[in-house]
Amino acid sequence: MARAILFTCGAVRFAAKHRLDRNLLPLPVKIHSRTLTTMAEGDIKTGSLKTIREGSAEILVAEHVFYNPVQEFNRDLSICVLTTFSRMYQREKSAERQRKNASDDATNGADTKLEAGVKHENGLRILEALSATGLRSIRYAKEIPGVKEIIANDLSKSAVESIEQNVKHNQIEHLITPSYNDAMTLMYMSTKPEQRFTAIDLDPYGHPTRFLDGAVQSIEDGGLLLITATDMAVLAGNTPEACYVKYGSVPLKTKACHEMALRILLRCIETTATRYGRYMIPLLSISADFYIRVFVRIYTGQYACKKSSSKQSMVFQCTGCEALTLQPLGILKPNPTEANPQQIKFGIPTGPFVGSRCEHCNHQHHMGGPIWSAPLHDEQFLAELLHTVEQEDSKRLTTIRRIYGTLTVIREELHDVPLYYTLDRMCGILKLESIGMLKLRSALLHAGFRVSYSHASRTSIKTDAPISVLWDILRCWHRLHPVKADRFLEGVPLTAILRKEPAKVYNIDEMHPDANPPSRKESLSRFPENPAAHWGPGTRATQMVSDNKMLKSAQNQNKRKQKRTPKGDSAEEESQNDVKADSESPERKVPKTITTDC
Repeated sequence: MARAILFTCGAVRFAAKHRLDRNLLPLPVKIHSRTLTTMAEGDIKTGSLKTIREGSAEILVAEHVFYNPVQEFNRDLSICVLTTFSRMYQREKSAERQRKNASDDATNGADTKLEAGVKHENGLRILEALSATGLRSIRYAKEIPGVKEIIANDLSKSAVESIEQNVKHNQIEHLITPSYNDAMTLMYMSTKPEQRFTAIDLDPYGHPTRFLDGAVQSIEDGGLLLITATDMAVLAGNTPEACYVKYGSVPLKTKACHEMALRILLRCIETTATRYGRYMIPLLSISADFYIRVFVRIYTGQYACKKSSSKQSMVFQCTGCEALTLQPLGILKPNPTEANPQQIKFGIPTGPFVGSRCEHCNHQHHMGGPIWSAPLHDEQFLAELLHTVEQEDSKRLTTIRRIYGTLTVIREELHDVPLYYTLDRMCGILKLESIGMLKLRSALLHAGFRVSYSHASRTSIKTDAPISVLWDILRCWHRLHPVKADRFLEGVPLTAILRKEPAKVYNIDEMHPDANPPSRKESLSRFPENPAAHWGPGTRATQMVSDNKMLKSAQNQNKRKQKRTPKGDSAEEESQNDVKADSESPERKVPKTITTDC
């Protein structure tokens, strides 16, 4: 019998089993029930479907498929980035044609107006390797200007049928080509220069490392990789052995774990690319909600690959005061000659950069890494991206206010300073009454240092001042707000740090004019709170977030305990008890309290 093209809940389970994109199977914001009749080989089948609308896209899914609103920010940001990249790509291609003395073609290419939803023969060729329902690809086709083709790939046949259905429903068959293939196989089959992609979007459930080898080989020179990682527990240091297996780096449990996760992922991409004589330039790296997302360009160049070791560092963290010290794997030394005044020499640093004991609190160190220690963002691209966000076309995006606030904070960051400290943790180590953030920032600015926030933490202190200066400022604060005497115990960090006198007196009282950053003055959406309970990717088995989710602590209560039947109970009574237990509402958020009489 011929099959109707219907996306059923079985496809969801299949997608979960085959590592497909879980972001496209969430709880809808705007859902409308409808009945759809589909026809295949003469057979007609009718099923109850729902319509999910996001941006300019409208997809049809079965009623058991849910839409996760957390990933709308991810998709909106990706659309802004790809729109900016598309304009840059066309300018670069036009300049390349001019260099080849094809002035007529270059002029025509420069005058071509890029439009969304229209096929451009010299435009972007985008691969969404894990497409699921095709929501992301459809939005890319309808909202990004200058697109030539989008390949929406998936390993599930039911998912591919759903993509075909949704593409026809949105009337964009001229831009999207559904593909039924394994993501890695498809990328390995596209390594020839004429078959490579301009942009590849990888958004798997968990870690993306198994896809990186194919991605860096199938992306064209100067192409864009958009990569998401959701296994934050691994990247944040909960299981360093698992992180080393997946990413080749050892994470540290530090308050800067979210930025360190970004740097571990970037370093993994870089080392994968350099095996093939390619290197990366990060355009934007962001930590948001329960995941990290990086946008990097891949280039080819053996000489640039040799600089890779100087962009990676090991990290030493004190086990007491948590001071961070970075030691690069390689260094670049100036070696000018008459023929080449800019010539450099590659070298290896001497070390280690720390002693066997911390100079501040006399504790030992943990060593992590290697991590990417070069800038996370490209300042020129950030400026152009913010210009795109401010345009009228971008204002229709639902999360545009959050995107603008986050990008503004990122642009204010000190891009040449890796990692950061947090104010609450530093005061907590010293058992000290918390100093105001603006007071601390003012003291650093008055002392001649630079300081900024990190978009990854609202209490972050990213500064080029050494950690000894931060301890000195807190020593000055300790004079005004002394720590209780019974806190000074032998062997604890606060005793070793606060017993030392500050090297100088820092200006804490006078407010520096630059202490309050513009993003804070303008009350931008910098660090938004989670808008609802259970705000995350959902479980791998269901790949959904619905209103009747309960806390895992309640769901797993006594799940390993066997139920005992009291003596004298009949089988009928036992059956009634089971029915009663099964009929309890799944919306119960906390387990019932069991009381006993003494």
